[in-house]
Amino acid sequence: MSLGDEHEASGGYGGTGQTRTRLPDTGSDPYGTPRRPRSSSRSLVTVVGVVVLLIAAIAFANRGGGDGSSSAGGSANKPEAASTAPSGQRPVQAKTGAIPSGFAHDQQGVESAAANYAVALGSADMFDKAKRDAVLRGIIAPSRVAGFEARLDKAYTPEFNKNIGLNEDGSAPEGFTFVSRTSPIGTKVTEYSAGSAAVEVWCSGLLGLAGENSTTPVTNSWFTITMQLEWTNSDWKIVTHSQKDGPTPVPGDDRASSADEMAKAVEEYGGFTYAR
Repeated sequence: MSLGDEHEASGGYGGTGQTRTRLPDTGSDPYGTPRRPRSSSRSLVTVVGVVVLLIAAIAFANRGGGDGSSSAGGSANKPEAASTAPSGQRPVQAKTGAIPSGFAHDQQGVESAAANYAVALGSADMFDKAKRDAVLRGIIAPSRVAGFEARLDKAYTPEFNKNIGLNEDGSAPEGFTFVSRTSPIGTKVTEYSAGSAAVEVWCSGLLGLAGENSTTPVTNSWFTITMQLEWTNSDWKIVTHSQKDGPTPVPGDDRASSADEMAKAVEEYGGFTYAR
């Protein structure tokens, strides 16, 4: 049986069990002139069709709007795309001290305020009494400032400062750079009215002393700050504030930077004004 006869009898080389015998190599293709692949145009049409369907499915999944209902269990509770996408609104231009102020009187404005206030609450200034009081006057509702000052004075004690490697007054020891930074990852409004709102801010934070032989090196943490804010004096200000751990991602395998690299980064990289 010739190779051509074998192919036709078996319905193809991968067909019904016929054994294919390969002839000795004669310096040319033992299978003769290559056959034109069958149904290549059909395969191309299939591939193109799959790609078109995939693009359409992605576009449909990313559409905003809709009534949010779905027959799939639990999907109705997922946020719409618009709830996590940036608004594109310009950040505020005014500042109270070093803290952004003059936020819009709407949900986007209160989210922007909460994100920027989270940064202020997690800054190194909070470890210095005079600077901390200035921060509080910029972000706390006037009627609540005295209460916040009293509570935080009890938290940021000389003993607490010493435990994290600082001097009793909150300054960094000579030869060390103190790092305390908070970066908002996202915000969520849980309650809103024209006069008040509750906002959760998911954050990542850095805290520690950068320097040779530091016993409290800079470490990373994840936490969520919940703020109750009110509209007062034409701006959003904090009334109450609390914090809980997480959500926390799985740590990566990145190499930790040296003390010099970390200190240099803190000194050279500035912060942001956050807008929803």
